[in-house]
Amino acid sequence: MRTELCFSRATHLGFKSAAAVYFVQSRRSTQKFFVALSSNMIEDLSRYHHPVSALFARSRNSVDWDRYRLSEEQLQFFQENGYLKGVRILSDEQVEALRTELEQLMDPAHAGRHLFHEYHSNESTDPNRVVFHALGAWRVLPGFHDLLWNPAFLVPASQLLDGPVRFWHDQLFCKPARHGGVVAWHQDYSYWTRTTPLAHLTCWIGLDDSTRENGCLNYVPGSHKWPDLPKPVLTGEMDGIRETLPEGLKDKFEPVAIELKKGESSFHHARTMHGSRANDTPAPRRATVINVFRDGVMSDSNEPLLAGVPIIPRGDPMGGQFFPLLFDRQPAPANTRERLGA
Repeated sequence: MRTELCFSRATHLGFKSAAAVYFVQSRRSTQKFFVALSSNMIEDLSRYHHPVSALFARSRNSVDWDRYRLSEEQLQFFQENGYLKGVRILSDEQVEALRTELEQLMDPAHAGRHLFHEYHSNESTDPNRVVFHALGAWRVLPGFHDLLWNPAFLVPASQLLDGPVRFWHDQLFCKPARHGGVVAWHQDYSYWTRTTPLAHLTCWIGLDDSTRENGCLNYVPGSHKWPDLPKPVLTGEMDGIRETLPEGLKDKFEPVAIELKKGESSFHHARTMHGSRANDTPAPRRATVINVFRDGVMSDSNEPLLAGVPIIPRGDPMGGQFFPLLFDRQPAPANTRERLGA
């Protein structure tokens, strides 16, 4: 891997606010990926509903996009279990570019911090543990912005949603070495009932190898068919919700660990029960998450749906600057309709 500082590249590449831009080039490839590393004045990238860098190639040939399609077996597995693991989203070079941006964004003094909807240097309720968690990285730096338009994500997301893909919000999670905290068992939709109907999808992308030892994601297969459950403290007690499960569900609580290589992802339904344990290893466990829904989902609140976002009145469809339409093609076959049960 070769990294060089490129002064005066910002304007040429479209990074209007960057004071410096790095390019990252693999020794095994001629591709160059540009990453903004420092800023004197941060522009809100949510104004741009298209890629602003060359980090993720986007062919105009539909045949090239077909290589990202999920198989019928993968779609059936998702329908039955509520999750799908091992989908490659990032190359090693793209992982490095996003790691570089994440390192900047974890600095509380970063000039773009005000653009985040939420920013927690440590959201853990355990004073001996740390979980960095933030929403809104796509507004701040080009790599996380352009990740939303990555074909390797959009094609499978469109298949699983069976329709056009609209952005909800992103997340960053980092469990530092030796004292990384837990993320409690939960269903995503328990935090998202301010949008309706349920036609949501989550893509969890590893920026490190994730293992049982460093706090990988865990799923309860089939739990996407469960009813909505109480909303726990996200980074509170790992197993707290298990005590409140209805008797009929306690025997069905049989988690599976989702170990992934860096750059791989897992997709899950918004009702799928999931969580992750602590990281006591000597290396961090870092991840980014993209949350989307099928176009047509509406606001179910007359309050701001995210901090700093204008109100979308109850009953109005989601859209506008902060909830862009990412992909309007519908590559999923007709027999996969209602895959999310919405």
